[in-house]
Amino acid sequence: MQFYKNISLTFFISLIFNSVFSQEKTNPGALITDRPDQTESPSVVPKRYLQIETGGFYKNSGEKTLRKKTTTFNTTLLRYGLLNNLEIRAGWDFSETKTEINGVELDNTTSGLSPLLLGAKIGVTEEKGILPEIGFLAHLYLPFTASTDFKPKTTGADFRFSFAHTLNKKSSLSYNLGASWGDDSPETSYVYTLVYGYSIIDKLGIYAELYGDFPENNRANHLWDAGLTYLLSNSIQLDATVGSGISKGQNLLLSAGLSVRLPN
Repeated sequence: MQFYKNISLTFFISLIFNSVFSQEKTNPGALITDRPDQTESPSVVPKRYLQIETGGFYKNSGEKTLRKKTTTFNTTLLRYGLLNNLEIRAGWDFSETKTEINGVELDNTTSGLSPLLLGAKIGVTEEKGILPEIGFLAHLYLPFTASTDFKPKTTGADFRFSFAHTLNKKSSLSYNLGASWGDDSPETSYVYTLVYGYSIIDKLGIYAELYGDFPENNRANHLWDAGLTYLLSNSIQLDATVGSGISKGQNLLLSAGLSVRLPN
């Protein structure tokens, strides 16, 4: 475990060092990220730029008698602008889950890497008046890349359409619609997100979000989160999030992270 933490710390330091000494004047405006909320932006990373979005989160879920506490030490997503309207994406997480029964923590802690995410995002169209900016994303989750505790038997997949409206100079509204398959189940789960963002000042923004899914053969899940983002520069952003469930399941979500854009 300490090995993975040391890797993550070294990774963060090297990203900050490289970003600070890169030529800021070549950056095409402030970076647009797909974290910290659940809503994916329709915007793609500029051509020949690499964007690293990483962080960690803590999630407490379950009922009073049975609870699961998951800590994810790094949620790294790499995004590379391949064409003007196309980016390729790769992501990998390292998590640890502890189980409590009636307040007593069990010894069977599970930890390891999640399945590797591989995917792409396409910029479909820019915003025009009342018509939103539109993007399309799709991912595969490869089971053979996961640690034993988190290894599914089948390949997972998801897709979603992403939409964004500029309401005024300080606020925006974005939403996603899509579907996912995974966790060794053939069941389709229909996914939605809706987020409102507001810029307090040029560098500081806040947001509030509703999101969830509708599994074909199970009850719907509805959740919320809210947080803030802060631009240290046009190519470095910090974020923090708190959230919980509306329907039963998730009791608490805490998250913090860092996003960096590097020219190639």
